[in-house]
Amino acid sequence: MEPVGENWQRAAAIVAHPDDLEYGMASAVARWTSQGKEVSYVLATSGEAGIDGLEPDQTRRVREEEQRRSAAAVGVEHVEFLGHADGLIEYGLSLRRDLAGAIRRLRPQVVFAMNFDLTWGESGNVNHADHRAVGLAALDACRDAANRWIFREQGEQWQGIENVYVAGSSSSTHYVDVTESIDLGVASLREHRLYIEGLGTEFDPDEFLRQIAGYGGMAAGCEYAVLFQAFNAG
Repeated sequence: MEPVGENWQRAAAIVAHPDDLEYGMASAVARWTSQGKEVSYVLATSGEAGIDGLEPDQTRRVREEEQRRSAAAVGVEHVEFLGHADGLIEYGLSLRRDLAGAIRRLRPQVVFAMNFDLTWGESGNVNHADHRAVGLAALDACRDAANRWIFREQGEQWQGIENVYVAGSSSSTHYVDVTESIDLGVASLREHRLYIEGLGTEFDPDEFLRQIAGYGGMAAGCEYAVLFQAFNAG
């Protein structure tokens, strides 16, 4: 287990839904923004199908607002929503095109994404179809963005991605020590107030994140850590 390299200035975090980043990764983002790094959020959907008691149009507004506040809590200023349908994302050229376009606009040196495996680790719980589609497409879009002959309408090629790090993988290779930044990660998750209330269950963001990051810390050799699997973007 090696630490995630921090010799970079710009990163893009690409996920499917509002709140995906806040279940762990935001604590790492808070560490990086405190170092003066620039992290941008790219969300494939607005999470409009995520609150059972609210109509999608209302949910879209709520979740976009909550995501922007959540991002601000960890020092992220740029948040964009690509408008794909929540719960109905399909892996394919349209998704790859939109993600490659975002990468070309943002020109990150590092990309962070989420688990695209069928399940979540040893639990056996099936991973959300949107997570699987967006995670894999984010990986492929890094290569697409670097090829000047692919998706030419999406702007000038970007070949500056050094690594892609995937959170939530069952094959973690790297870690980020978030012992000093986990409080901001908790604050970031708390901003998804209406979404959490809509779950209809007792949920404590502080307890949840500290438990996960605590297990990560045991693997990494520190108090709290977020774990990633590293991929070469070349």
